[in-house]
Amino acid sequence: MAHETELLNYVGGVWQRSHARDHVHVTNPATGVALADVPLSPAQEVDAAVRAAAAAWPAWRRVPPLERIQYLFKLKQRLEDALPMLARTITEECGKTLAEAEGEIRRGIENVEVATGVPTTMMGVISEDIASGVDELMIRQPIGVVAIITPFNFPGMIPLWFLPYALATGNTVVMKPSEKTPRTMAAVMLIVDELKLPKGVVNLVHGGREASEALCDHPDVRAVSFVGSTAVARAVYARATAAGKRAQCQGGAKNPIIVLPDADMDMTTRIAADSAFGCAGQRCLAASVAITVGEARDLFTPRITEVAAGRRVGNGLEPGIEMGPVISEESRARIGSLIDTGLRDGARALVDGRSLSVKGGEHGHFVGPTVLENVRPGTHLAKTEVFGPVLSLMHVKTIEEAIDYVNSQAYGNMACLFTQSGNAARRFRYEAEVGNVGINVGVAAPMAFFPFSGWKESFFGDLHAQGSDAIDFYTHKKVVVERWPSEWTRKF
Repeated sequence: MAHETELLNYVGGVWQRSHARDHVHVTNPATGVALADVPLSPAQEVDAAVRAAAAAWPAWRRVPPLERIQYLFKLKQRLEDALPMLARTITEECGKTLAEAEGEIRRGIENVEVATGVPTTMMGVISEDIASGVDELMIRQPIGVVAIITPFNFPGMIPLWFLPYALATGNTVVMKPSEKTPRTMAAVMLIVDELKLPKGVVNLVHGGREASEALCDHPDVRAVSFVGSTAVARAVYARATAAGKRAQCQGGAKNPIIVLPDADMDMTTRIAADSAFGCAGQRCLAASVAITVGEARDLFTPRITEVAAGRRVGNGLEPGIEMGPVISEESRARIGSLIDTGLRDGARALVDGRSLSVKGGEHGHFVGPTVLENVRPGTHLAKTEVFGPVLSLMHVKTIEEAIDYVNSQAYGNMACLFTQSGNAARRFRYEAEVGNVGINVGVAAPMAFFPFSGWKESFFGDLHAQGSDAIDFYTHKKVVVERWPSEWTRKF
């Protein structure tokens, strides 16, 4: 996997050292300690990986689904066995707490489990006698080589949104993990290598923008699965679809939670804090804006302030830590700048995490939980994805105003409502223009057998990750109309 500290590519069943001219240092964001060097592989090395996948595809698509999923059963067990190691790797390179990292791998394994059902979920349909002696059927066939490009914040889970479904449906894969957190997928690929899949069925290429663009442009890549910021998701979607490929591109978010006066305030506060500050706010389902309705303002505000101020921040490997660092110094500086902008636009800091000091973390990238009240709609902070542990507070008089605010935003990834009213909950889930809705839930992350939805600027494409959408995305539907003349059919 590594030459000294340099990560290797995995192409055609062989670990290969890249000839890249440029490398990126992978560091522990809690300590600043170097972990590895990752090559920014050039386009010709991406081409080699795609050609290996293309060469493997004709034979792999002919492997019966029942045989293909046997590899997934083995993958699930090996991931289970390696869960502690993988979780530690995630914490070391991503910064989240060990418990958060363990939960991430667990959600990834769920997707492997769901993908093993492909002999059923990939079934077609048939209708006999659409005309005398004529039958019509629809069958699903794999589409070929697929590219998977994933972000830094969930280096174990998000690749597993895609990989098991692509394999189970008979496709071959080229993966490019984030250059910020590549060690996790390098470790997963060691496990994949142990499965003894046919050479070229799964390939891993490290790299940055050049590698991603090469995958989008390559004529042998038939589909692209991507997760990242909205700006990059839009660019990847445009580039891939312009080249005639399928694309599913998950973008950014600015997720609101709405708190009604009848909500269980203690429960709501705990859940809202976990949503806003869990994983240091670096997830596309993090709560970014809390909108209190009516009397909820005076009930919720002091509680969330107290919980945010008391959250224990530090190295995610240490016991008792509730929140780790953000991914880089650049990210820390950007978050601080957004807080500055919010304050200049009239917000007030109830909890300010910019000057947080963590013992032993002097070289880490720490931002403490931050709560800003009086954030005005339309301001830069109100519209911008922070991707950090910052919760903006707004206030409205009615649930109608809250829903109007949700629906006026550019993003549409998630919105959550906290209430004990079934009528309010039903209205909210019916009217909220977002792809993932939570009712008394702060992170409305779908289970693996449901699609990970997202609307508006949060998603580009038609078919989402996970569940039945994954089966549709990774397969062609072929319709066959057939007649077999015989003496028997001619009687009719």
